[in-house]
Amino acid sequence: MPDLRVMQDEAFSIGRLRIELLAGLTVALALVPEAVAFAFVAGVHPLVGLYAAFLVGLVTAVIGGRPGMISGATGALAVVMVSLVAQHGVEYLFATVVLMGLMQVTAGVLKWGKFIRLVPHPVMLGFVNGLAIVIFLAQLGQFKVPGTMVDTGHGIGGGVWLSGTPLFVMLALVALTMGIIWITPRITRIIPAPLAGIGVVAALVIAFGLDVPRVGDLASIKGGLPSFHIPMVPFTLETFEIILPYAIILAAIGLIESLLTLNLVGEMVGRRGGASQECIAQGLANTLTGFFGGMGGCAMIGQSMINVKSGGRTRIAGIAAALFLLIFILFAAPAIEQIPLAALVGVMFMVVIGTFAWNSLTILRKVPLTDAMVIVLVTAVTVKYDLAIAVVVGVIVSALAYSWNNAKRIHATTKTDASGARVYSIEGPLFFGSAEGFAELFDIDGDPDTVVVDFDQSRVVDQSALQAIEALAGKYQAAGKTLQLRHLSRDCHRLLTKAGHLMIDSDDDPEYMVAVDYDVRTGVLGAGH
Repeated sequence: MPDLRVMQDEAFSIGRLRIELLAGLTVALALVPEAVAFAFVAGVHPLVGLYAAFLVGLVTAVIGGRPGMISGATGALAVVMVSLVAQHGVEYLFATVVLMGLMQVTAGVLKWGKFIRLVPHPVMLGFVNGLAIVIFLAQLGQFKVPGTMVDTGHGIGGGVWLSGTPLFVMLALVALTMGIIWITPRITRIIPAPLAGIGVVAALVIAFGLDVPRVGDLASIKGGLPSFHIPMVPFTLETFEIILPYAIILAAIGLIESLLTLNLVGEMVGRRGGASQECIAQGLANTLTGFFGGMGGCAMIGQSMINVKSGGRTRIAGIAAALFLLIFILFAAPAIEQIPLAALVGVMFMVVIGTFAWNSLTILRKVPLTDAMVIVLVTAVTVKYDLAIAVVVGVIVSALAYSWNNAKRIHATTKTDASGARVYSIEGPLFFGSAEGFAELFDIDGDPDTVVVDFDQSRVVDQSALQAIEALAGKYQAAGKTLQLRHLSRDCHRLLTKAGHLMIDSDDDPEYMVAVDYDVRTGVLGAGH
């Protein structure tokens, strides 16, 4: 882990401050077209997306769980908002964002963020690959003729593709931007490479008067300060029933994307923890945004990667990005609107290259088949549907695969002790997946009058396991034979006692070291072994 004192000292040095401010400026420039585009997707005014990028970005930068992360309006949330805005209007969206934020705060207070630990590494690989592809596909819309996009009823879509000389010039500028970003770190680190790419290409386009799509062709970004605004919706049960389903989906998607980005940034900067704090920060940010006319948001992996690769490591970069964005809206809109979209597309293409887990293509042949399938599945579902569905699908498939593998682990070795009793030493967990295999281990007709089941190398996990033990005991009892359980750990005792099947004193083996015999027919505990 990095030395925190060194990082804190570095954060307040002049050199570090310069790096953080320049990283924030780079992020802010990249935020503008994305916020506008996502506002179009959701079917709202561009300023609704820009205000969300400013407010969500500022609040999460100040109190979020991971310095270096960037949050704002995202496409994953925008696609969910489309039908709500189309059917009920933007005021219902603001109310939904407020409720979404309150749910996220609740999740943080209850520390539900820790459940992100249940996301397996193959799901993480599929997540970053899928998101890289989504970011790439989102940039393709910039290769359409400005002004030809139409409202399809499900957001802004359609459009006429560039062709001929305009397309060639656009591609050339994109390639030039990518080349500058690639070569700049090899020459100097005084300014972030993405900022250098944007600056050089913008200067060339303006100096030579090239007729290429620019930020201003998307929409005007000029506006005032966001003002406090209570959503103008009826405060009735019917309104709550309308916005609740959307709020739940948005809250879940926002937290999943934010927590996965938190882990990804954490791996890059060498920090851990902060999941619950990030949930609270996202929730407070969205609640505030809903009251100030924003569309809500969550962590943005693309902008977070730009920030980290530009040197942003502290909260200063995120705060600077949000404040620069506000400055653009208030004072610098005419200048920012002159930036060619090709420069920003080039930056995002470099983000795609840096985000995609290229090593996953080589390890697909080396990892277990199930893990390889999960990586591909999560990638495909992320691209086809959305991140939340992809992660849930990936976790479910991984859990089922884990259960199947553990179900095959159950087996037993047998021996006859000095008293003539048959001892079955069970190995592997006993749970719903292995319950049937457990029952097949025993030879009820061929066993002697006393049978001992030794759980020293096993654990009783769930209700299905309890039922399997109870059913086995019933069969031995029907055959007139005695069944004893041995080496039950405290957690097993607790499960058995709680279920009311077997009355076992859970304090008889407090250190999990002493074997205890339990006669399931008589209910009598025997001597320790």
